[in-house]
Amino acid sequence: MCKGWCKKFMNFFGKYPLYNSLVHLTLGMRLGILITYPFVGIHPLRWAGALLVVGGLGHLYPLVVKK
Repeated sequence: MCKGWCKKFMNFFGKYPLYNSLVHLTLGMRLGILITYPFVGIHPLRWAGALLVVGGLGHLYPLVVKK
């Protein structure tokens, strides 16, 4: 079912569950900030954008790591 880069993601995230949790926590926080933006302050898109970058880089790491 999963081939190539998808299989690499599955293997890496399965091998490192704490890393998996942290990456997906940052993306979940981003969604939460966008949903509840009046409570975050005057710059919710900056916070959401920063968390999106962190989560995106976290997903790119398994593709570039040499193992």
